[in-house]
Amino acid sequence: MKNVMILAALAFCLGSTGIFAQKNPEAKAGWQLGAQAYSFRLYSFADALRKIDSCGLKYVEAFPGQNIGGGIAGKMDFKMDAATRSAVKKMIKDKGLTLVAYGVVNTKTEEEWKTLFEFAKDMGIKNINSEPAVAQIPYIRRMAEDYKIIVAMHNHPKPSHYWHPDSVLAVIGNSKYLGACADIGHWVRSGLDPVECLKKLEGRVLGMHFKDLEQKAPKTHDVVWGTGVCNIPGVLAELKRQNFKGPISAEYEYKWENNGPEIAESARNFRAMYSKVQ
Repeated sequence: MKNVMILAALAFCLGSTGIFAQKNPEAKAGWQLGAQAYSFRLYSFADALRKIDSCGLKYVEAFPGQNIGGGIAGKMDFKMDAATRSAVKKMIKDKGLTLVAYGVVNTKTEEEWKTLFEFAKDMGIKNINSEPAVAQIPYIRRMAEDYKIIVAMHNHPKPSHYWHPDSVLAVIGNSKYLGACADIGHWVRSGLDPVECLKKLEGRVLGMHFKDLEQKAPKTHDVVWGTGVCNIPGVLAELKRQNFKGPISAEYEYKWENNGPEIAESARNFRAMYSKVQ
């Protein structure tokens, strides 16, 4: 009996050691490295979950227009009914993943924003990524503070309203629930330096859409992180300096039919670069 207890204790210790060894390095900083399901927009959300998991990622950002799949009818729309929400939550949990963000999503009315916040609350979503009309900001701010859910302004390339950090800073005020969803690739497409943009938004970057691009040009495409022009080591160093915490979604908009291998390689590169950043 004593020997059995010793073996059990040893197995527990080895298992615990394995758990800690497998913990990804960025997690220690509070970074939730995952993927935007839009990277797999040609597939269902159910398929996207499988692909995200296969890339070595555990966090998910959903987007509204994707078919749910996996035997569940409908799309990942924030107006889905309670039964569908429950089925989707189970599907995510069964895969061992965590839904942390939703977007990029916009609504037309205050009532629709309320529905969106209720959806996010029920689904456990912490970040809503959006490009709302400036006129909507007062009631979005009020709801974000009431629900304690972040609304992060996403920057599509110019002429999108939020393409430049200044336009984000102009609307977010001092609320801790309003900030930026920093898409570093789109900044580069707009002719901006992603590190300088992060500095301008210091303390207000609440989420990320992560990319690396082949060229500094409006019309270019994603490449494996660390092989392009987005200065990924510099971006990681600046995020570390700012003590950033939050979701970082891989959004790989290239080789749509089979971009999983390059997303997986990007995640490996990200972790290797992260470990070298002081």
